[in-house]
Amino acid sequence: MRFRLPGVCAGYCVVVTAALLHAAPCRAQSAAAPPLTSPLAIHVGDADLLIGGFLDATAVMRSTTTGNGVTTSFGTIPFTTTAAGAPNPAGHLSETRFSSQNSRVSLQATSTVGGASLKGYLEVDFLGNTATNLNVTSNANTLRMRLYWAQYTRGTFEFVAGQSWSFLTPNRNGLSPAPADVFFSQNVDSNYQSGLTWARQAGFRFIVHPSRTFSAGVALENPQQYVGSAVVLPASFPASEVDTGAAAVGASSGVPNPYPDIIGKVAFDPTTGKTHQHIEAAVLVRGYRTFNPSTSATHAATGSGGSVNVALEPVPNLRLIALNFFSSGGGRYIANENIPDVIINADHSPSPVKSWSTIDGVEFTHRSSLVFGYYSVAHADQLVGVDANGTTPIGFGLANAPSANHTVEEATAGLTQTFFRDPKIGGLLLMLQYSRVRRTPFSVPAATPPNARTHMMFVCVRYLLP
Repeated sequence: MRFRLPGVCAGYCVVVTAALLHAAPCRAQSAAAPPLTSPLAIHVGDADLLIGGFLDATAVMRSTTTGNGVTTSFGTIPFTTTAAGAPNPAGHLSETRFSSQNSRVSLQATSTVGGASLKGYLEVDFLGNTATNLNVTSNANTLRMRLYWAQYTRGTFEFVAGQSWSFLTPNRNGLSPAPADVFFSQNVDSNYQSGLTWARQAGFRFIVHPSRTFSAGVALENPQQYVGSAVVLPASFPASEVDTGAAAVGASSGVPNPYPDIIGKVAFDPTTGKTHQHIEAAVLVRGYRTFNPSTSATHAATGSGGSVNVALEPVPNLRLIALNFFSSGGGRYIANENIPDVIINADHSPSPVKSWSTIDGVEFTHRSSLVFGYYSVAHADQLVGVDANGTTPIGFGLANAPSANHTVEEATAGLTQTFFRDPKIGGLLLMLQYSRVRRTPFSVPAATPPNARTHMMFVCVRYLLP
């Protein structure tokens, strides 16, 4: 697999292993270019195995105590006061953390059968569920599967099955599931940029490539009817029917879903001279179903959404990014904002919540340096009602509810500096990111400020495996 290394696109691209996931906006490697060899490449029978990955040493500093490591929960930035108006320690104390959890290991296998090409890809990190005493003594970080998919390509047809980046996640190039062809920002933050529509989940996708510049496909992906922690449910509603973000069994992966999330997507990738343009559009269809045990009635609703994304290169090595997502019932794809898909009405029927997000940014590469900046907004509409008793408010965005976010904004600037990159000994990078995050609920108690803010600084030293 060929990936482009951030910061070395001035006149050429370097082929690296799947270790480097923060790929810079380079032009595609020429098919005539000779492949670079790696000491971690293994030939077994008719298959080629390529071991990749990187070692991270990351320092994270935040002006408020979010309780997060290298992954920021944008939707729960703490306020300086509690709901009762008392000072909130988390909003007044800063946090500093060192971590190697974002280090990764990948394995890619490629082969052919008949006239078809086969590819398998596995990627893991160490951000899995951990013990409560993790940061006291041993720091035994837990291995976690990020990606594990297989790809079958024959002629103009492509089939992908397994856990991959969601088809709704923006691409940099075509409709490829390869991490270097997916846009998830250049950020060090393992939750990337606020407002990004993404997921890593199981699914099946079917893609056709009528030409070198045009691709179209449809994906069936794992559904999850999500309300999160900011929705107030009817008193008699069984919470196990929806994902409330709780850890209890039956309140997360065990929730009912009527059918898979359906995502259709097209991409256009023209090349003009030394520049590459990427334009894509996607549609989303989702289903929700609930049951009222007191009336034995089943209720259903349909959610929908769409996105239009561009990554344009007006001149070589300068990339302009514009990502736009809008939905009625697609809140969970605006990841880590605590935006619900639906609310539950008094009769236990679901009603989709409208939401949208946008990211605008720039990435510029000069020799061994990559400079980037993004500004993003995630927005949700208020949707409230009254419970069956006629007095108790329910829904999303109630009065004095600081967990129900109306908007979450993030401004980010960063630098990736490549010191060296060699196919036989690996590479060394310094990655810097500064972000300012502000979340604004629909309503807060009288003694609470109108929004919660934090300033974040990430410093990462990354060694790429050869």
